[in-house]
Amino acid sequence: MKLIILEHYSQASEWAAKYIRNRIIQFNPGPDKYFTLGLPTGSTPLGCYQKLIEYYKNGDLSFQYVKTFNMDEYVGLPRDHPESYHSFMWNNFFKHIDIHPENTHILDGNAADLQAECDAFEEKIQAAGGIELFVGGDDPHHRRSQGLCSVQSHRGGREPHVDGVRLSAAPPHCVCV
Repeated sequence: MKLIILEHYSQASEWAAKYIRNRIIQFNPGPDKYFTLGLPTGSTPLGCYQKLIEYYKNGDLSFQYVKTFNMDEYVGLPRDHPESYHSFMWNNFFKHIDIHPENTHILDGNAADLQAECDAFEEKIQAAGGIELFVGGDDPHHRRSQGLCSVQSHRGGREPHVDGVRLSAAPPHCVCV
């Protein structure tokens, strides 16, 4: 993995967004070939998401043939709750781009069987061909280095949440913002 050190958050956000944009464009997605992107939530990736929205609005990038997988969700929090990861992603990213709702995947923290939900989520990732690029956020517990691809929230991680991806599903290319 290449380490890029930049002085300012805005520089890091722009670098990550350009990297994501370039990877999607180089992949050349289409109706029979989707680019699969793993995404974090929280405040860390917001600048990156804003730049990706800007690229879309400028006509430089389309998400029409992109599938996304967010790696966790709070247990027991309704998906329409303003603090759920589902609401976060829709309000801060998905509703501003041309991604099809059926191509966005976020765990169901209200599933009757959370293990079955995680297993089904991993099956969806595998059915999509795996994750082409995983965008990591700032995880204060450094769990990603232990093979868990999930992001703790700014709440300090005290709330129970569902972690959806095992190390075996982690992609070979990761960008941390």
